[in-house]
Amino acid sequence: MNKRHLHHVRTKLRLIKPWYFLGLAIISATICVFALRANNQHMVELRDAVYAADKEGSGVQTSLENLQAYVTRHMNTDLSTGTSVYPPIQLKYTYDRLVRERANRLANSNDQLYTKAQRYCEQQNPTGFSGRGRVACIERYVETHATAAQLPPIPDALYKFSFSSPTWSSDLAGWSLLVTGASSLLFVVTFIGLNLAKRASR
Repeated sequence: MNKRHLHHVRTKLRLIKPWYFLGLAIISATICVFALRANNQHMVELRDAVYAADKEGSGVQTSLENLQAYVTRHMNTDLSTGTSVYPPIQLKYTYDRLVRERANRLANSNDQLYTKAQRYCEQQNPTGFSGRGRVACIERYVETHATAAQLPPIPDALYKFSFSSPTWSSDLAGWSLLVTGASSLLFVVTFIGLNLAKRASR
């Protein structure tokens, strides 16, 4: 490669200012940092909305779906950050309400069963002082009809959730990250190219 051609290449490279790329990289990196922070803050707001809905017992499914949709589409929305609990979303109040409701239904069912047993045994043994002769009959009736008491426990895993955030997302944070990477690379390439052209022209 002769000096005339090198001079021509160097002249073309001078038109490209590497500092412009550096400035663009700094600006886009700043935007990226603030966008990532905004993503995380909005995730925290949606997570708090899930906790509030769980405690109040209203709108739990909707708030959970909103959180899932946001976390799975945005960077820097990892739910496990800042918590030692896993899975990070645990609908404790919803689960406790369900357990209490089931226990109440079971208690009501047992009360009704005992009433039915008394009525049945009274018909079977209409005579007897203070119903003492009916105790064995009632016990047998309850044992043979108490299927509700053998219900399996409610699996709490159905009320625990964890959603994964993407490595890159097509939002402000994602695109500014790409611009930062591309402009940084262009800065390095043009800066090295200009220095090599200067040395070769000497």
